[in-house]
Amino acid sequence: MDRIALTAGALYAIVLLRAGGTFAVGWLAGAGARRSRFAGRISSAKFRRAERAIQRWGAPVVAVSFLTVGFQTAANFLAGSMRMPLPRYLPALFLGGAAWALLYATAGLGVLEVLGRLFAEHTALGVSAVAALLLAACGVVAYRRRTVAPSGDTAADEA
Repeated sequence: MDRIALTAGALYAIVLLRAGGTFAVGWLAGAGARRSRFAGRISSAKFRRAERAIQRWGAPVVAVSFLTVGFQTAANFLAGSMRMPLPRYLPALFLGGAAWALLYATAGLGVLEVLGRLFAEHTALGVSAVAALLLAACGVVAYRRRTVAPSGDTAADEA
C-alpha cells in the first residue's frame, strides 16, 4: 500500500505541475493573442460567448479530461487561453489530477507487475504477447491510413 501511495503522490505532483503549466502557457498565449493582430478576430461576439461559456462551465470538462488520453493538454491550454478564473480552474485541476494519479498509480502499477511476472516466468510468452500487440497496433494504423488517405490521381479514377 505504501508503494501505491508514494507513486500516487509523485504522479499527483507531476500532473499538477504539468497541467498547471499548460494552463499558464495557455493564459499567456491568450494574453498575447489579445494584443496581436488577431485581437479583432477574437473580440467578436461569438468568441466572447464561447469564452464566457468556457469560463463558467469549463471546470467539469477540465476535471473529466484527466480521465482521457490526448484531450487533457488541450483542455488545460484552452482553459488558460480562454481565461477561466482560477477559483473555477483550481478545484477541477486538483480533483481531476487526483483521479488521474490514483488511476495510473493503481492500474499502472498492476499492469507493470503483471508484465514483470510474465517476462520473468514465461519470457517467450511475454515477448510473443508484446510482438502481437505491436503487430495489431501497426495493422490498425495501416488500415486507418489506407481508408482515410484520398487517392492521389483523381483523373485516373474518373476515367
